[in-house]
Amino acid sequence: MMIKHLSNTTPRRVGVLAWLASALLGIGLTMPVRAQRQDANLAPAALATEGANREDWNWHVQATNTTQRHGGFNSPYVGPNSLPPHESAKETVDVTLFLGLRLWKGGEFYVNPEFDQGYGLAGTLGVAGFTSGDAYKVGHDSVYGRLPRAFLRQTIALGDGASEVESGANQLAGTRPDDRLTLTLGKISVVDLFDSNRYAHDPRADFLSWSIIDGGAFDYAADSWGFSSGATVEWVRGDWSLRGGIYAMSKMPNGETLDGKFGQRQWLIEAERRYSWMGRSGAVRLLGFATEARMASYADALSQAQATGQMPTDLAPLRSFRRKHGLAFNAEQEVAEGIGAFVRYSWNDGRTEAFDFTDINRSIAAGLQVQGGLWQQPEHTLGVALASNSLSSPARQFFAAGGVGLLVGDGRLPHYANEQILEAYYRVPLGRFVSVTGDYQHVRNPAYNTDRGPVSVFALRLHAEY
Repeated sequence: MMIKHLSNTTPRRVGVLAWLASALLGIGLTMPVRAQRQDANLAPAALATEGANREDWNWHVQATNTTQRHGGFNSPYVGPNSLPPHESAKETVDVTLFLGLRLWKGGEFYVNPEFDQGYGLAGTLGVAGFTSGDAYKVGHDSVYGRLPRAFLRQTIALGDGASEVESGANQLAGTRPDDRLTLTLGKISVVDLFDSNRYAHDPRADFLSWSIIDGGAFDYAADSWGFSSGATVEWVRGDWSLRGGIYAMSKMPNGETLDGKFGQRQWLIEAERRYSWMGRSGAVRLLGFATEARMASYADALSQAQATGQMPTDLAPLRSFRRKHGLAFNAEQEVAEGIGAFVRYSWNDGRTEAFDFTDINRSIAAGLQVQGGLWQQPEHTLGVALASNSLSSPARQFFAAGGVGLLVGDGRLPHYANEQILEAYYRVPLGRFVSVTGDYQHVRNPAYNTDRGPVSVFALRLHAEY
């Protein structure tokens, strides 16, 4: 299925929103410290209750400008969802306001209005582990507003212990029960709460590749912007967490509208264990998911192609209520002072079309994050990671016969191989709340096609938050 765009006009260089972002970036260079940096993504059960620095409300803001360009590469042919061998640089800009309000004991409400502008490379097509986590499947050459998050969080203490939490995006300062039960209800991103990893999960601060910041085969419930509506219940006791949730799928694969009646839905459960190894902190997480939605199977699409001599361009007539299941594992480990390592593995059954994320059935990624204290630049950060993505046998046959998925589809796939990605970034602070990052990705076998590539992708990211 082709990625949909809000505008068919020719993309131009980002204008008004870039000006707004630049203004915020300038403010960030000169403002005094207000709060320690917090990820824009939600930490699981990150709810503040009471304490000496207790906030009844707060606000934070972020702005990110990411520009990407790729070099020319070998491309004997292109298809509907191919990365073109030559294209101009693409730019995305987003500005987000994080508003938080304490309602009652243990109850908080958050809302995140956002303005976006710009496009990903090739309109966010051509690479299964796409090159920018800050590029949505919807692009626009003019500024548009939306509301990605609006949710209630209720925490119930299960013991007497509590810890201080600082003010941050979607987090009120105060104290949080150490042992607790937390309900999150409303509109968020599933990966705000599930599959988190402190070394690889935030495209505004660390890696950019989709299959490095998230489990590539974790086809999580989302609209075209990556957000969904639903509920999560999380139990935390000591070093253990167990969370489960239900979220709405989009009405159709890659759709802009969610199934508000939950006729198409996804169930999730994740266990997390935090620990200390040789005095160094670490964590492991195991996630299972089950999707119930109207999906086309690759077998049905191939049967129709054999009967008609042509792969159907529209899979809608082949869709019926089916189930997809999968799992995702990730681990993080501090290995030395200022050095952290991570690994991800994800898998789904690969019998049906990708629904809301990307065309990956198995993925493994691993990498390192190194703080610059090793070379006398303690505020600098270096990250290096590798990812390998693959397709199931039915999916390979589907794409070889000319099928088109959410992100990939070269019109043919005569020589299949795993898609392999090397990514490295270097982040430098420009002020107390501003950073600039240079990023490089080497993509081998883009869209699983050995006939095309390899591709070198360069990025410059400017980020501010307050």
